[in-house]
Amino acid sequence: MSVDPDSCGGADNGAGLNRRMAMADARDGARATAAIDDFFRDPVDRIDDRTRQALDTLFAGIVHAIEADLRDRAGRSAIRRGATRSVATLAGGDMVVARLRATPAVRHGAVMRMLLARVELDGLAARLVPVATTQDGVSLLARLVDCPDAAIAAAAVDLFTHEARRRDAEAGPRSDLPAELHHRLVWQVAAAVRAVNAVLPDRDRALAEAAWGCIAAHDEGDRVEAAAVRLAAAIDARPDELPALMLESLGDRRPALFVAVLARAAGMDFDQARGLVIDPAGDRLLCALRAIGIDRRAMAGIGVALAQADPRRDVDALADRIDAIMAMPVADCALALAPMSLDRDFRDAIRAIGLAA
Repeated sequence: MSVDPDSCGGADNGAGLNRRMAMADARDGARATAAIDDFFRDPVDRIDDRTRQALDTLFAGIVHAIEADLRDRAGRSAIRRGATRSVATLAGGDMVVARLRATPAVRHGAVMRMLLARVELDGLAARLVPVATTQDGVSLLARLVDCPDAAIAAAAVDLFTHEARRRDAEAGPRSDLPAELHHRLVWQVAAAVRAVNAVLPDRDRALAEAAWGCIAAHDEGDRVEAAAVRLAAAIDARPDELPALMLESLGDRRPALFVAVLARAAGMDFDQARGLVIDPAGDRLLCALRAIGIDRRAMAGIGVALAQADPRRDVDALADRIDAIMAMPVADCALALAPMSLDRDFRDAIRAIGLAA
């Protein structure tokens, strides 16, 4: 039986008390710094309580899904190797989530940035004002499902199915992350599971084997975002079709399709286009819309729809911003947008070199 020296009497108790007091003091300092930073942050950059709660729920749900899969796989692997049931049984749950929340590499990493972007786009979807574009009020996606073009109809059904699955709370959370981020998070979750259990070589081997199994079973295409990209590709809208399609996507409260159509037209990936759409400043989105030939009226409709769904946006300044962007040549906007169509690793390298200069 192990004994915590901090709970013993004598000199150890004094040293343990001093350590705890120092840790509490450090936590107070960190809390004060975070609160002050938040106080001085621009309101546009501050996430609201609803977004914060949604992000917390999404992160915890995905972590729980991965760690439950890992513990199940690791347990079966350990038993196959002859381990006892006590060795094969791993603790997890909220302890794993807490470990990851306290890990800087997770808190400030690409996984959290992607989850925040997803939550913000979901928030837009929930707040967009529905607009009927046909006399009978049939939604855009429903019309696409009935499209005589079989490829478009199949892709529309695919998107509809993935959206329904993501909303189905009873089905439980899934790790529908891009492959690279899923790979990274699986190893981070495996390390957190290891940290909350007694470290044993057999457990380490079982966890490693389980992680590879979890990675191999992941299908990057089984995501709403991927389904939206497939539908945008199937539609393959002509330049003159883009304004109506983009406005209808927002009116149908399907910003993922809007993002996918924008990404395809602008020659960038989904994540880049999503970043433009969720940015409350909106200047880069207007530049992208100008670059792909969206006219003033459609640009205004898009800007107003997004402003109605996001109170951080300045709808009163929208007309002036549109005037300024429409005064710029399309070629200049396309040139400004060009770096966003480069490979992500190349973009990251360019940004790092620029910051170091």
